[in-house]
Amino acid sequence: MQRRDFIRLAGAATAWPLAARAQPRHTIGVVRIPKRGESAHLEDAFRKGLAQTGYIENQNVVIEWRYAEGDYRRLTGIVTELVDRRVEAIIALGATTTALAAKAATQTIPIVFMLGSDPIKFGLVASFSHPGGNITGVSILQGPVVTKRLDLLHQLIPTATTFAVLVAPDNAFSETERDEAEAAARTLGLELHVANPKRQDDFDTLFPDLISRGVRGIMIGTDAIYLGLSGQIAASAARYAMPSAAQWREYPAAGGLMSYGSNVAEGYRLAATYVGRILNGEKPADMPVQQPTKFEFVINLATAKALRLTIADKMLAIADEVIE
Repeated sequence: MQRRDFIRLAGAATAWPLAARAQPRHTIGVVRIPKRGESAHLEDAFRKGLAQTGYIENQNVVIEWRYAEGDYRRLTGIVTELVDRRVEAIIALGATTTALAAKAATQTIPIVFMLGSDPIKFGLVASFSHPGGNITGVSILQGPVVTKRLDLLHQLIPTATTFAVLVAPDNAFSETERDEAEAAARTLGLELHVANPKRQDDFDTLFPDLISRGVRGIMIGTDAIYLGLSGQIAASAARYAMPSAAQWREYPAAGGLMSYGSNVAEGYRLAATYVGRILNGEKPADMPVQQPTKFEFVINLATAKALRLTIADKMLAIADEVIE
């Protein structure tokens, strides 16, 4: 090896670790309700949003992923641990209760939420345009679309008069969602049963019980636990020939009948862009809460045929996506 080549290589070897050390590395904590591995595509959407603001996991940002494993009681301990680790931001994804736990744990570390409730109602922000404090994020408001979701389900089974809504009892948003569903049922002149399954095992007894009560269609609540169980719930609905509707397109994609609501993956991406902006120096108090305005209507035509349901042409025409 010639001397000048040796010097060039030696210089490069010395410069590389210096460059690596010079690159700023940030640490953030992300809290999710489902089990690790459930709806992992949403985490990919989050990473995409970070990348759009210049942050790549394990390059210039470390993500401390935390999972409540479907148990809301674990949230306080999880966010307390992240505060003790002095992460630069806490991201509460998919549940109002997660954001509330983060707020209770710190008033200084920036918090970014992605939830389906009204953050003003739950005291998370002062207003959508001026959140104030250390919290902001994305609100894919679900209450206002509950009536539409029930109406679409009723249109598919117009002779049915009795429906059910599944809401998770431990989520702070569940009471609001139940109230919206009951008001929607009254508006449509329907009878509504409220059920509170928390685990997959609960569905083994839930569906037969609802059928015995005359329930002909089910709305799946917007809780993150149910999102993680989309495939299992869809399988149970198929086993008992029960038409069902959820918020997220992940449900019909997993074999459920239909969905109507905001795109959750897009909500995760938007939340991540806020995290990137905060790491770049912006303050949550000055970042308006984002509200996606597009609602997607997705129908699984194969599931409808298996349930012997006829989908009217006018309903197919308004669907954003039809899964064959």
